[in-house]
Order: sequence, then C-alpha cells, then structure tokens
Amino acid sequence: MKHLITRVWRALAGPLQWRILWVRHAKFMIGVTGIVRDSDGNVLLLRHRLWPEGRQWGLPTGYANKGERFEDTIVREVREETGLHVQVGRLAHLKSGYQLRVEVAYEAVVTGGTMNVDSMEILEARWFTPHDLPDGIQESHRLLIHNKPE
Repeated sequence: MKHLITRVWRALAGPLQWRILWVRHAKFMIGVTGIVRDSDGNVLLLRHRLWPEGRQWGLPTGYANKGERFEDTIVREVREETGLHVQVGRLAHLKSGYQLRVEVAYEAVVTGGTMNVDSMEILEARWFTPHDLPDGIQESHRLLIHNKPE
C-alpha cells in the first residue's frame, strides 16, 4: 500500500501536490511585530486606535501579506503607520501554538523618514526608554522590549 501511495504521489507532481497539501493542512495568519529602536536605544511605541482601552500602547505590528517576507512586513507596517524607514535585524521571537496565527518579532533600527502617524490606525507614536514604558503597554510587548519573550 505504501508503495502505491508513493507512486501516485510522485505521479501527481508539482501544482496538484501543492493543492492537495493546501486543502489538507492548517492555514495561519502571521502576526509580525517590530522592536524598533533609535540610535540612542529608545523604542518606538504606538497607541493603537483599534486595541482595547487601557492596553493600547504597543510595538508596530501587522499581518504579513500573502507571499511577503516577514522582514518586509515590518518595513511596510512601520512606514504605513509612522512614515519612518527601518532596517530589520535579527529574529527576536517566534511563537506558534495558537489556533489561527503565528507570531513573529524582529529587532529593527530606524534609518530615516519623518514621523507622520496614520490616524486611521494609530492615535499617537512616541519614543520611550526601555525602562520608562507607558502604562497600558501590552505585556507581551514589554517582554519583547526587554528581550524576555514569553
């Protein structure tokens, strides 16, 4: 039986195999977060309009588009939400086990641009020292800033 399955699978080849795998396996959204710092080590935090009251402060975050590299998601999200340009560095965190999403976080450094907040999503954008973060920051983001992800 195993030999028959193997021969059929090999005969299907490329696109048909991918379609079968797509139907068979789970689909996930990929949430990507940027731990954006300036040259002084301050961290960029945004007060998100759509996040729950009292917990609106957090790092630049968004979902990866289909076919988009995660590093490019950070660059896009920071530019869309703040007008700033960043260079993405090391992978800081990867967490799975959720029902429909995977979380990814990267370190990033601001390289230019002018702060221009997208008021549709963001209420406020400010730089904070890592040891003087605002009340209402997402705890998971506080841990990322201090390099202690859950």
